[in-house]
Amino acid sequence: MLTLSPKDISVAKLHGYLLGSVAPRPIAFASTKDADGNPNLAPFSFFNVFSANPPIMIFSPARSVRDNITKHTLDNCIETKEVVINIVNYDIVQQMSLSSTAYPKGVNEFVKSGLTMLASEEVKPFRVAESPVQFECKVNEVIALGQEGGAGNLIVCEVVKLHINEEILDEDQLIDQNK
Repeated sequence: MLTLSPKDISVAKLHGYLLGSVAPRPIAFASTKDADGNPNLAPFSFFNVFSANPPIMIFSPARSVRDNITKHTLDNCIETKEVVINIVNYDIVQQMSLSSTAYPKGVNEFVKSGLTMLASEEVKPFRVAESPVQFECKVNEVIALGQEGGAGNLIVCEVVKLHINEEILDEDQLIDQNK
């Protein structure tokens, strides 16, 4: 068995071990708007559900290992306190990948990826129309886990409205993971 101390390996190598061992991971396909109303869309693999009452989801945009800059999604969540978490299924995985490119601020990743902006009901960021489940969220808290490249930032989100495509529900109105 390979035994390692995180301090003895590069952040990039550690990142690979963490992501490769905790799998499969769901993707938080986060849509936000900046203070000027420009839409942003980006995927995050550090994501999960943490509470049902209140309904809490957390995702974590990390600071860039290469140049230590923060993601537009993080900046927007701090500025506006709103986000929509869209669930990725196989049908939109290619478009999701296109949105993951580090575009300059103000570039609309919905347009770049070919996905459809759908108005939300409770928050300003758009939903991804093609996503089978969309969670409109208010940002309760942002917790910086460090200031160096690779450091995560926990975005604690409270779900204020959820939208579920009825095609993925079974006869009991529960989500069928196989659909």
